[in-house]
Formats: sequence, structure tokens, C-alpha cells
Amino acid sequence: MKSWLRRNLPSPRKLRESRQIGFFGELLHDPRLWHLNRRSVAGGVAVGGFCMFFPPLGQIFVAAAVAIRARVNLPITLVVVSITNPLTMPAIYYVCYRIGALFLGHPPIEFRTEFWLDYDNWLGILAPLLLGNLLCAIVCSTLGYFVVQGLWRRRLRREIAERRRRLQALSTAGVRRPSSSRRT
Repeated sequence: MKSWLRRNLPSPRKLRESRQIGFFGELLHDPRLWHLNRRSVAGGVAVGGFCMFFPPLGQIFVAAAVAIRARVNLPITLVVVSITNPLTMPAIYYVCYRIGALFLGHPPIEFRTEFWLDYDNWLGILAPLLLGNLLCAIVCSTLGYFVVQGLWRRRLRREIAERRRRLQALSTAGVRRPSSSRRT
């Protein structure tokens, strides 16, 4: 899993040179922002999952700032934030609006492009949209954090069990385990 992530995530050099977050400068040289361990990856998913529900113009900046402050994996954070892009944002925000309207007890407005593109209508849908975004952000970040933690632990348990099976097979075959200390 780590090797797949290393191959597919943007490199530290590429992110340090990017226009969106390159201005963080020296803060991007913290090695903890690039580690692929359970805490860092789960934290990156949580931060990205929360920030992806922010308004589109500031979400990358806010996500990067929170990831730097929390010292979680920055590339993971930015990949998760990018789930909300111009293609997916209308659907995601409409679902958030519907959830917010449900919690506020407002009858939701059906999706009609001309209604949503008219700025005069936005004030009426702002409260349900913001509440829905907040609720979805909390659920998404919490769920993402615990799913990554669980998957990481499951993989680790499998690796430990496999190691035990190999060692048992070696010991039953009469092969001595290599000693961990060196003899000179």
C-alpha cells in the first residue's frame, strides 16, 4: 500500500513549487508532512475530508494550512480535497443542501439549473447549505479517519500473521531462525 501511495501521490518537490501552496515556503520542509504512516495518512484523510466541504476558492489553502499545523500527510490531504472539483461540486453541494434542509425542517428545493445559477436565490438556501456542509464535513472526516485506521490495522495484522506462519513453518521444518544479534 505504501509503495502504491508513493508512486501515485505528488512529490514533495512538485508541491513545494506549486502556485497553490508553494507560498508556505519553509513550512513545507517539515518531513512529517510527507510520512506515510497510519497517523499521518489517517489525519490527512480527515483534514481533507473536512476541508473538501469548504467554499471552492479557499479549500486548498485552508486544507494545506491545517495539514501543516496538524503535521499530517500533505499530499493525501490535497488529494482528498480535490474530490470536490468543478465537476463533482454541484452534486456534492446539492446533497449537502438537502441534508441541511432536512435538519432545519425546510422543504428542499428541487434541482433546477436556472434557480441555482441565479445569485438572488442563494440567500434563501445559505443556511441549509452551510449546515449540510458542516454535518457532511464532520461525518466525512470522522469516517475517513477511522476507515484508514481500521484498514491500516487490518493490513498490519495480516502481515504479522503471515510472518508467524512463515516462522512456524521454518521451525517445524527444523530450520533455525536467524539470530538478530551479530557474532564477530
